[in-house]
Order: sequence, then C-alpha cells, then structure tokens
Amino acid sequence: MGRNVDPTALLPERSVLSLEEYLEMQAAVGNRTRFEILYRLSHAAELTPTELDSVMDVDDSTLHYHLEKLRDVGLIEKRVRTERDSNGLYTYYRPTVLGDVILEHGVEELLRREWDFGEAYDSSAA
Repeated sequence: MGRNVDPTALLPERSVLSLEEYLEMQAAVGNRTRFEILYRLSHAAELTPTELDSVMDVDDSTLHYHLEKLRDVGLIEKRVRTERDSNGLYTYYRPTVLGDVILEHGVEELLRREWDFGEAYDSSAA
C-alpha cells in the first residue's frame, strides 16, 4: 500500500457504517470500564444492571453512563421486559453482533497473540 491510501478505502463499497462510526466503537471499547462491561455481557449473553453492578467495582450512575455510551455506538442493546422476571428485574443488556466482533477481533485477539508471540511484543528484547 502506498502513502496516499485513504483509510476509508477499507470500508466495503456499500458499508452500513462510516469510518467515524467504526472509530467511535473502537474508542468506546478502549475505556477499561466499557471494555469490562462488553466483555462480561459477551460471555454471559445478557445481564441486568444489577447483575453487572454485583460483579464490577463501579457505582450505579457510572455503570449506567457507560452502558449508555456502549448503546450509543451500537455495541450493546437494551431489552426491556413488560413483566418482571422472578427477581423483579425488567431491563437486560446484551452485546450486538458488532459488540461481539469488536471484542473478539480487537482486544481479545491482541491478548491471545501475546500468549502466542510474547517475544515479538516485547520491544525491549531487541
């Protein structure tokens, strides 16, 4: 690839999202709290804010702030029940397909590669 390659050339011809939207997703998951929320949702299928709060060290308002950020960029979705479940809960969050993909092929992939190619990641070894 040459120097004058436009990064928007990475997008499919009929991309559903713009490059800016993809970058917003990447930036959102780059935050430690949001990464942990997405990670936990992805590995549990869906959780309530109460369930997330019980396993994370974050106050309620901060949790809801980060849930909304993840929803705004399309990495998670909110499902609201019209009737309470057995625990009295109405609201559940789950990852979107894009949320699962950005997690699996983003940070998790980097972590897996470090296990496989640890020396290549260590710039001090050169």
